[in-house]
Amino acid sequence: MTQKVAVLGTGKIGEALLSGMIGAGWAPADLLVTARRQERADELRTRHGVTPVTNAEAAKTADTLILTVKPQDMGTLLDELAPHIPADRLVISGAAGIPTAFFEERLAPGTPVVRVMTNTPALVDEAMSVISAGTHATADHLAHAEEIFGAVGKTLRVPESQQDACTALSGSGPAYFFYLVEAMTDAGILLGLPRDKAHDLIVQSAIGAAKMLRDSGEHPVKLRENVTSPAGTTINAIRELENHGVRAALIAALEAARDRSRELASGTKD
Repeated sequence: MTQKVAVLGTGKIGEALLSGMIGAGWAPADLLVTARRQERADELRTRHGVTPVTNAEAAKTADTLILTVKPQDMGTLLDELAPHIPADRLVISGAAGIPTAFFEERLAPGTPVVRVMTNTPALVDEAMSVISAGTHATADHLAHAEEIFGAVGKTLRVPESQQDACTALSGSGPAYFFYLVEAMTDAGILLGLPRDKAHDLIVQSAIGAAKMLRDSGEHPVKLRENVTSPAGTTINAIRELENHGVRAALIAALEAARDRSRELASGTKD
């Protein structure tokens, strides 16, 4: 792999991406990074053997630029990069809510842009990354983005119009599961279990259930029904979940996340 790839604004997700790429065969010498603090840049060099550069140097040197800064910082970064990015560079955005048009308006005409929404399981190479093409991105550009993000998990192509929904489901999705585990752990303590035992029971149950969903090919309703005996413990628990509107609350939560993604796209700040 001879193309140079630069990760700009290398935080936790950016570093996970670097680690995954190196594990997948990229040479560290072909990977460039930028970081706001020099100490962070030095840490990345020591840990991964990659080359820290300035944002301008990355724009001039790399064939592919992966922008991983926060959405509210993206405009400032593009102002800095725009004079230095040739139109043949591939720009990949990992910022929630920002459409490819935002980049295309600020970069040289014809610059290919790919939008990617990944999530924190990238830290353990189990990410779900959703990929969409901008106006000038080709099938080869999409395939290159899939190759990069495939190093840290699974990828899925969607039309950009579906990105806000994917952000709500997948980008924010791990937080919902962590929230559920937290609540179930508290319930286990209420039922008389020590916290560590409640945690272990729930986490392993979650891992097993996720693998069944992924590997069995069965619909989640069927898998749930397999656990739900007539007049048993599970159906009584599910009745309470329905009585408390858990399903409706989840739908409302995802709609709220989608709406916030749209607000970010329109320039609303925290």
